[in-house]
Amino acid sequence: MHHLIVNRQKLTRRNMRKLAEIEKIFNAAGIDYKLHVTDYKGESCEIVRNLTSANEKCSVIVLGGDGSLHDILNGINDFENTSLGLIPFGTGNDFAACAHIPNNTKKAAEIIVRGSTRKIDFIELASGLRSLNAVGMGIDVDVLKRVYNSKNTKKSKYLRAFIVSLAKYKSCKFTVKYDGKEEEHFGLICGISNGTQIGGGIKLYPEAKIDDGYLDLVMVDYISKISTVSAFIKLMRGKVNRVKQITAVKVKQAQIVAHGETAIQADGEIYQNTPLDVTVAEAKLNFYLP
Repeated sequence: MHHLIVNRQKLTRRNMRKLAEIEKIFNAAGIDYKLHVTDYKGESCEIVRNLTSANEKCSVIVLGGDGSLHDILNGINDFENTSLGLIPFGTGNDFAACAHIPNNTKKAAEIIVRGSTRKIDFIELASGLRSLNAVGMGIDVDVLKRVYNSKNTKKSKYLRAFIVSLAKYKSCKFTVKYDGKEEEHFGLICGISNGTQIGGGIKLYPEAKIDDGYLDLVMVDYISKISTVSAFIKLMRGKVNRVKQITAVKVKQAQIVAHGETAIQADGEIYQNTPLDVTVAEAKLNFYLP
């Protein structure tokens, strides 16, 4: 049985047409499925927690984006018997981009129909929280706060918020521990990623791979206002190695403490007072991939 999960707010007229197309493809392939429509934050996590507690094979398909994936990942009880899939209904769709899952509904649904899964990694925090794409603190949290306060529903809202944050965000001090090292950084962001991009297309982690057994740690030190435009253009093009203020390394685990900061983001969700102490959950998640 395939369990399709979608938030009611995602069921716009356009997405209702997408849903009808998915159902048509699944019916033609003879696939049994059940649609779950959620109404409140955390409901999909509860549904998946119940679905994956029976020690039986379970296929969960997310009709959404990074936030929906995040919520459902945190509900999985039995990773060995659970397969997770994605048909993009979201705005940013950052994980879909790095996993090469097409935005085209028919093509994305056909990936599920073919039934080919592969084990991939995800990020596990010491608090028990999980993240599929990226976690971080600093300017990325500031960007998300601006996005959530905006009435703009288009993908461009991430870009606009990022530009405003670049102009207004003040750098802070980070203590970073990884691979037996301890470093002090003063800058804009410290982030750890399983995927290649955040914020609807900002390629901050171009070397990241979802199945290499490593996480990509990126530390962006202070960049003067006059240099931010040049640095931003390079980031959008995935040219992180051309920005001298950026340090990027592959790690198995890392701890980040931002002096004066208390909020982190995980897959675009903001958490207060959650330690950024992470480990790679290597090859633990069965995921439908092209």
